[in-house]
Amino acid sequence: LGVLRLALAAIKNKEIELRRTLSDSEVTHLIHKQINQYKDAIRQFSASRRDDLVKKEETELAVLMAYMPEQLPDAAIKEKVASVIKELGAVDMKDMGRVMKSVTAQLAGKADGKLINAIVKRQLSSIRA
Repeated sequence: LGVLRLALAAIKNKEIELRRTLSDSEVTHLIHKQINQYKDAIRQFSASRRDDLVKKEETELAVLMAYMPEQLPDAAIKEKVASVIKELGAVDMKDMGRVMKSVTAQLAGKADGKLINAIVKRQLSSIRA
C-alpha cells in the first residue's frame, strides 16, 4: 500500500508541477524512475550486507514492476536496434545519438535505457570491426 501511495503521490506532484494530466507514457516514465531508485537502493543495501533491507526493497520493487509493461527480451531489443541502425544508415559511434533517440522512442517502457545504450554501443562499434 505504501509503495502505491508513493507512486500516486509522485504522479500527482508531477501533474501539479506541469498543471495538466499526465499521459500514459509519462506515468510509465515516472514509475520507471522509481523502479531505478529501488534497484539502486537494493545495490547499496547489498553492498552494506543489509539483507533485511534488501528483502524489503525487493518486495516493494515487485509491486511496482507489476504496473509496468512487460519488458522485451534482449534478443528483441538487439533486433530493434539492428533495424534502426540499418534504417538510419548509422555507420559509427557518431550516430549513437540518433540511434538512441529512435530506439528509446520506439521501446519506451518496454526496455531499460541502460540496456538499450549498451546494445547500441556494442552494435555500432562492431560495424567497423
